[in-house]
Amino acid sequence: MKETISKNALVVFQDKNIRRIWHDNEWYFSVSDIILVLTDSTDSKAYWRKLKQREPQIVTICHGLKLQSSDGKYYTSDCVTTKNAFRLIQSIPSKKAEPFKLWLAQVGYERIQEIENPEIGQDRIKEYYELKGYPKDWIDKRLRGIAIRQELTDEWKNRDVNKKNEFAILTNEISKATFGKTVGEYKEFKQLNKTNQNLRDHMTDWELILTMFGEKATTDITKKENSKGLDECKTSANKGGNIAKRARKDLEQNIGETIVSKDNYLSIDKKKRIE
Repeated sequence: MKETISKNALVVFQDKNIRRIWHDNEWYFSVSDIILVLTDSTDSKAYWRKLKQREPQIVTICHGLKLQSSDGKYYTSDCVTTKNAFRLIQSIPSKKAEPFKLWLAQVGYERIQEIENPEIGQDRIKEYYELKGYPKDWIDKRLRGIAIRQELTDEWKNRDVNKKNEFAILTNEISKATFGKTVGEYKEFKQLNKTNQNLRDHMTDWELILTMFGEKATTDITKKENSKGLDECKTSANKGGNIAKRARKDLEQNIGETIVSKDNYLSIDKKKRIE
């Protein structure tokens, strides 16, 4: 699995996302997200405004960087380095402070390891899914899907598809052709949160396999047809998705049931897991 260090990324602390961005050769973390996980505040931005009024000097440790919001757009947000995050934590009374400090130190160390050896990052993802209770064979498919997805997005980047919303458009084209649903429609079908939950983390084995099939077919068609730009890549994506759709329809006809499933992994305590 390949990851570019320049891109925005999410990290997870106790099932809550924290936005971060690589800037000036180090990670910067969202202040409002840190406040959210430490305080469980319903309005982390209001909490931050009051904290700045109480301790105006704390503003000097922040840096304004553009982070993606829940509406998909990018806004300038207050961010702190790992070092300054420790300073921020000192100003926020929280029983989660110590666990968060340990987590923050580990995140920085793990990222250095992953840069030097990308396989470590893949092993860490595997451990993450194992801890959440996913079956081993599902995890293997999920990791393979990540690699195939990365190959596809790298191909798009090399063909003048660079904007995040364009990636979403192309992904929806494959999903719609393969399953008859866009990513958002599929999340709604599975009763998932549209912003915080990754659809692929809630797919069954066959849904993962067909997703990989559609994306791998799209990659190869894009190369073969030398697609350039959003419109041409969209045509290739539709073709790749339709190949996966035909495989899905053939399978459904033979097994007598639909592959498109409402099953998800929202509760790891379910008596019957997705098979």
